Amino acid sequence: MLLERLVAAGRADQIVLGDGQRELTRAELSDQVQALAQRLRELQVRRLGLHADNNVAWLLADLACEQAGLVIVPLPLFFTDQQLLHVVESCGLDAVFTATPALFQSSFGQSLAGVLDGLALLRRQPAQVPAIPPGTGKITFTSGSTGTPKGVCLSWAQQARQAEVLAEAVGLQGVRHLCVLPLSTLLENIAGVYAPLLAGGQVQLRSLAELGFSGSRLQQPQAFLQQLALRRPDTLILIPQLLHLLVQAVAQGWQPPPFAFIAVGGSRVAPTLVTQARALGLPVYEGYGLSECASVVSLNTPTADRPGTAGRLLPHVQTRLEDGELLVSGSAMLGYVGEPASWQPPVIATGDLCEFDADGFLIIKGRRKNLLISSYGRNIAPEWVESELLASPLFADAVVFGDAQPWCVALLSVRDPRTTDAMIASVVAAANAQLPDYAQVQRWWRLPGPLAQQPQLLTNNGRPRRDAIAKHYTQEIAALYSTAPTAASPSLAQAG
Repeated sequence: MLLERLVAAGRADQIVLGDGQRELTRAELSDQVQALAQRLRELQVRRLGLHADNNVAWLLADLACEQAGLVIVPLPLFFTDQQLLHVVESCGLDAVFTATPALFQSSFGQSLAGVLDGLALLRRQPAQVPAIPPGTGKITFTSGSTGTPKGVCLSWAQQARQAEVLAEAVGLQGVRHLCVLPLSTLLENIAGVYAPLLAGGQVQLRSLAELGFSGSRLQQPQAFLQQLALRRPDTLILIPQLLHLLVQAVAQGWQPPPFAFIAVGGSRVAPTLVTQARALGLPVYEGYGLSECASVVSLNTPTADRPGTAGRLLPHVQTRLEDGELLVSGSAMLGYVGEPASWQPPVIATGDLCEFDADGFLIIKGRRKNLLISSYGRNIAPEWVESELLASPLFADAVVFGDAQPWCVALLSVRDPRTTDAMIASVVAAANAQLPDYAQVQRWWRLPGPLAQQPQLLTNNGRPRRDAIAKHYTQEIAALYSTAPTAASPSLAQAG
């Protein structure tokens, strides 16, 4: 079992887990997990929701479910009340650990059954228990693009195998890892907790508020940088927005800890951003994955590295391309909760447009559903163009359009309101220089502010809701196509 492997990976008296309030050795971790597992068995819990911040209690509950043979459902703290209710009902949860019982009042009432480090254990008798694939140990929910995301069912054995492969691929022993993404994020759960512990390392946890987050977004960058300076981790897992912040801070003179490995993923990363990070001494390695494949599918590592790609496939993964779309087998989920037709899939259709270079490094082009086909018949992944624009710290947002149109246009927001249109035009021109003519941004419109000010236009993890943005800014986008661009005036700044 996973717990036994974690305990056997180092000395029993080695401190392996800490959250600022307490620390646990491997032996203490094992004892406390087993005691909690026994309590959950006595209470006859079957499906447990876990709604908690990044702390020791989160991991104790997670591993206790593996020991007790229960199903655990991590609940993102940034989920809306509607999304939480959807998960509770769609998974048939009969218990939940939470620091905010009031959020679950409608489903659980006041049925307190215990307390764990400030987390209330609430119980309920679900009206119905939706079917899940045999062997399910964890149901993970991504933020999704809708209010009712799907639950991905994974086995404990699959999670353990994934962590082992990642630890072997990275090849670092005894590292100190700081979790900066929510533990409800499968990538941080597996690659940021299980993998370092299996490699004889230590995991540091801090609350999301301490790290500068509010909801799903970083609101206090200085708090984030301060925690990095105080904790001095060897390894991190970042999304591109956090890597932007780190690169910008180091470029301005902030002294980073001596990192050994910084993984970046979650969305396409501009090659220039990775190049900038490397030039500043940051050991950044891009990867690619999805929940349906238990997180990571491919990864650059110190021994197999090619910036501008998402690395080579992990050894337990097989893939093929079909009309440019990546299909994955060998690390497939068990299925979606409540959808028997999805169970035991032989292959996962990722929806991502990809290619491999001559040496087997994976190159991500964009999402099939977002593919733009220009009026000249050119296929353009908007994420490709956007990543070149977002390589500059000038922009907070870049959303590209151009389906059935003769050229691409972009809606852009800037981080600093003092930024002039001339500065924007210069950065757009620099990005265009990295793109073929058919993918270049010929006109752009300056958004009145970051899209974060209009959360209905973003998914919970900060990705643009393209249809909603196109509808909201219909007139502005139409204005960008009202006259043809010229060499002397390639861009349209504020259109109204």
